[in-house]
Amino acid sequence: MKRTDSEILSAAVKGFLGDFLPHQRACSTHTILSYRDSLKLLLQFAAGIKRKMTELTVEHLNPQTVALFLDHLESKRENQATTRNVRLTAIHSFFEYLGREYPEHLLQAHRVLSVPFKRTTQRTVDYLTADELRRVLEAVDRSTSMGRRDYLLLTVLFNTGARVQEIVSLNTTDLRLIPPASIKLLAKGRKERICPLWPETAKLIKQFCHETGLTLHESNPLFCNHRGGRLTRFGARLILLRHAELAAKSCPALAKKRIHPHVLRHSTAVHLLKAGVDLSTIAHWLGHASINTTHKYLTIDLETKRVALAAAGPVVAKSGGAPRRRVGEDLLQWLESL
Repeated sequence: MKRTDSEILSAAVKGFLGDFLPHQRACSTHTILSYRDSLKLLLQFAAGIKRKMTELTVEHLNPQTVALFLDHLESKRENQATTRNVRLTAIHSFFEYLGREYPEHLLQAHRVLSVPFKRTTQRTVDYLTADELRRVLEAVDRSTSMGRRDYLLLTVLFNTGARVQEIVSLNTTDLRLIPPASIKLLAKGRKERICPLWPETAKLIKQFCHETGLTLHESNPLFCNHRGGRLTRFGARLILLRHAELAAKSCPALAKKRIHPHVLRHSTAVHLLKAGVDLSTIAHWLGHASINTTHKYLTIDLETKRVALAAAGPVVAKSGGAPRRRVGEDLLQWLESL
């Protein structure tokens, strides 16, 4: 029996979210939910244009409707351009799937895929200096059990440079505390990576596990909330904000920065870069799929730039004194020093 156009759309959405993303693409639950919300918003918007949800077909989701939906996100829902592009990414992914699985809608899929992303302003990447990070850690009251948990959470975030979801998802079986200590992280795309731990971090984890009765042989969440459930990434964000606000009283520079868990990830990258670690190692440390993602840290570390500038020296000769050298020779020496 031939399916109706509305049934095809329903089957395509269910196949995309229920089979393609989790099983063929192995996307994380967070990604699937994000794509689900994007498609849900699009369908609700399209249904509001003088038709019922049950009457929607693939043809109703044309480029014009998609463009109006994206404008609606910015004008009515007050979303930023970055959020608009995230929604469009989900829509593009769905129509790529639709074009492969339902060839009769291939032309429609190509038309929607031509809807462009909106250019956004590249914001500078915030990170904490060594002194700022020290102030945040010193603001934690370690005389309480919750304070010791918070101190360990922030320490592990900085040590590993991991995404906050990777840290709150940690179980005790992911820990290796015998030298050389390390931690196993489950990154985006369900990729595992091993990150080394400083001896000081490993010692803190041992003390924390002993205090809370956790063992490495049983799989239990490493970080829990006050109710005993697994700590969420939103909870981790609030913990960092609370201690950063306290630290800002003695370190005004913190009040001028956008504080969130990813700032600690950026701080780790800059810390490693200043220590002379090569970009390839930093990329593996952070779990970047491409080293091109890691290159952005070269643009934000002003101190490293100043050191490089001082080491290179000026290309033009100083006024007076020694005889002037040819610019070409200075430039070649500068290139060699890189």
